[in-house]
Amino acid sequence: NQEWFVKGVAKLHPALKSQIEKNVKADSLNPNIESYVINKEPKLLFWGFESKSDIEFMQSRLTLTKALSPTGAYIVRSLLSAYLHDAIWVQKPRHSLPVVDELNALVKQEAEKGNKVVLFGYSAGSFVAYEYIFNELRSINFENLAEELKEDKDTIDFLKKNPRENTCISAISKGGIGVFDTGGNLRLNQDRNKLKENYLNIDKATQAYCAPENTVLGIINHASPLALFYSDIADPRFEFSLFNKYLVKNIFENGLFFITINFREDPLGFPMTRNLPNKEMAKAAGVEIQGEPTGFLYDNSSVKSWRSFIKAHESYYNAKKIFPKAVAKTINDGRRIQYDETYRQKLIEK
Repeated sequence: NQEWFVKGVAKLHPALKSQIEKNVKADSLNPNIESYVINKEPKLLFWGFESKSDIEFMQSRLTLTKALSPTGAYIVRSLLSAYLHDAIWVQKPRHSLPVVDELNALVKQEAEKGNKVVLFGYSAGSFVAYEYIFNELRSINFENLAEELKEDKDTIDFLKKNPRENTCISAISKGGIGVFDTGGNLRLNQDRNKLKENYLNIDKATQAYCAPENTVLGIINHASPLALFYSDIADPRFEFSLFNKYLVKNIFENGLFFITINFREDPLGFPMTRNLPNKEMAKAAGVEIQGEPTGFLYDNSSVKSWRSFIKAHESYYNAKKIFPKAVAKTINDGRRIQYDETYRQKLIEK
């Protein structure tokens, strides 16, 4: 519901702005402490209208079951369809990628103004935020990728001999380098002459299709069922998992953050990560961090909303006191548990 979403963000944003700015200024570990000011007006991306025909079809099927099923079963079906429909719809690449392109256009507009961007992904919007950093951040170094690809020696040697700037998955796809197949593996262009020609021009595709450099500060996902729907990102049989390793490496090395905040009563709020120290997390992810890490991943799925499990998922934008404080505290805790040994020990003991 666009009206509910727009009104909810309008009510919540001033409280978020106030709490985050106040906490950031008190956080000596934040590298942006002096210049961290949040714009008064948030940028909204509502894509719910895109799934209108799907929702109408689903609702017509629900109406049929009302007369055929016990009331309890009908209520459960209604709740599942209301909460999960957008998640199922947007997870399909043919739906998510146009939304990601729309989001990238907004990010580029902000970059042209000299602004940084933090992505807030609510519920199924957390899928869009994740797909954005997965597809658009410049996490891929082809010299490193060449070592991982099971391609012919001539292709691998060519990639190594012609180093290019870090790029993103969107540039690889739209630049004619390769695509992900249905099995989750990257297939390079089978026309090897065309592959080499396109690869030599990959820097142009990177500028055209990837997120602007040093613009995205991080992600704050909330009410997020991401771990439920994207569990295959950890499957070593898929090259998706390889590109997620590159993404984690990028987050740590370039000072980004990936935060998940869920109300503990929210049945669709799934934890995304164990809150390990960065070296342990990098080891678990199978990545080698170059230099001293500055970014972090952090999950806080224990926020008390004081709502029932039925209402919790839709209550984030009404929780003007609870949720903004939880966001601000989670940003600070996420950074400090990574880079403040004394604080980490206190949390472990607690």
